[in-house]
Amino acid sequence: MTTTKTIIIDPVSRIEGHAKISLYLDERGEVSDARFHVTEFRGFEKFCEGRPLAEMAGITARICGICPVSHLIASAKTGDAIMAVTIPPAAAKLRRLMNLAQIIQSHALSFFHLSAPDLLLGFDSDPAQRNIFGLMGQHPEIARQGIRLRQFGQEIIEALGGKKIHPAWAVPGGVRENLSMEKRDHFRGRMTEMRMIATGALALFKQYMNAHQQEANNFGNFPTLFMSLVGEDGSWEHYDGPLRIVDSEGRVLERALDPQRYSDFIGEAVVPWSYLKMPYYKPMGYPEGAYRVGPLARLNVCTHMGTPLADAELQLWREEYGFGKGVVTSSFQYHYARLIEILGAIERIDIMLDDPELQSDHLRAHAGINRLEGVGVSEAPRGTLFHHYQVNSDGLITRVNMIIATGQNNYAMNEAVKLIAQHYIHGVTDGDIPEGLLNRVEAGVRAYDPCLSCSTHAIGQMPLQLQVIGPDGTVVQEMSRGC
Repeated sequence: MTTTKTIIIDPVSRIEGHAKISLYLDERGEVSDARFHVTEFRGFEKFCEGRPLAEMAGITARICGICPVSHLIASAKTGDAIMAVTIPPAAAKLRRLMNLAQIIQSHALSFFHLSAPDLLLGFDSDPAQRNIFGLMGQHPEIARQGIRLRQFGQEIIEALGGKKIHPAWAVPGGVRENLSMEKRDHFRGRMTEMRMIATGALALFKQYMNAHQQEANNFGNFPTLFMSLVGEDGSWEHYDGPLRIVDSEGRVLERALDPQRYSDFIGEAVVPWSYLKMPYYKPMGYPEGAYRVGPLARLNVCTHMGTPLADAELQLWREEYGFGKGVVTSSFQYHYARLIEILGAIERIDIMLDDPELQSDHLRAHAGINRLEGVGVSEAPRGTLFHHYQVNSDGLITRVNMIIATGQNNYAMNEAVKLIAQHYIHGVTDGDIPEGLLNRVEAGVRAYDPCLSCSTHAIGQMPLQLQVIGPDGTVVQEMSRGC
């Protein structure tokens, strides 16, 4: 009879939401399997039923305080589809501007606040100091740059929407306000500093990669499909356009899928240990059709970034880590991809600020309920976001389905924690497992920057617990900690 031990990390630290990790050990103390459990449920889709369509953008933005803009824009686009309108060009450009700002502020939070303590202080450093405050103490200028970068993105969101969190700004048919000349000039004056911070962060991370090549290459490196929106010319896209799917060898499986038809090619598998579903590409089935979204996927899917500095960085990244395929598969590379996206978003904002249409007063198309169903898709910082609503003739919501980026990365996070655990944890028969090794397993989840409040529709912080359970079922080791 085979006996196993189980290590439970509950909750996982420095991510948004509640979850735990179970590591299953065989009789030799080797990791045989791992599961990333999401332990909360909100039912956000259900309690949206009965609400007017016009309220949905403001309501769904409250799903999360970190990425409210993502839900705001996806919901407004769903409203556009149900009203069957083409929004004014100025409104589309302003939505793009806010979404770029959201990508910058969220990526800055992920890299500088949540992951940099591991990278710069060390995975094995004192956990009491391995946080943003410890980073401030040892690397004050880097911590300051992260704060400035995030502040820049949040200030653009506030300038457009009136506040940094949960702006009630994008609406079905367009947006409520434009960008004033005074605010535009303020952001123009900050562009040089933002470019310097982004290029400096990339240089710093490349130094880290050069010194930790083996760790980076082995950190949850496995094949999957990748999916994201893409521009009509194949360029990096974050707001509109078709969906493209590529495999881990760089082959294009679907070049231009219509996002309105997402349910024809995306299925959602259910697993018994998590409230998070496992989306997959239907033609290949589950788990062969599991795919990843987010920064790594967007950079693997696109042909180019569309701005000079980011294009140069993308080419270097692919040459160094694509191993001749042009596709990068290590989970660790999500960090690198975020930094390239930050740089590209800054370049795009710099170009957009010269567009006089951002000051236009023609910001909204008005219409009633012309369709009883609509889908809105955009790229959140963490990946492709789907909002799908059905309404009655009065415009009241009858059904909501949201497919969140973190859910689409669920299979990949499970694979990452298993492979990382198998790489670092060996021969555990009894006694303590070093905290630094467990932190590496957690870091595999942090690489994806999961937003569990969004994906499980979860509330509160994410703490972390670890249990080692012996073959006889007794708990050999247990540890808990907060974020």
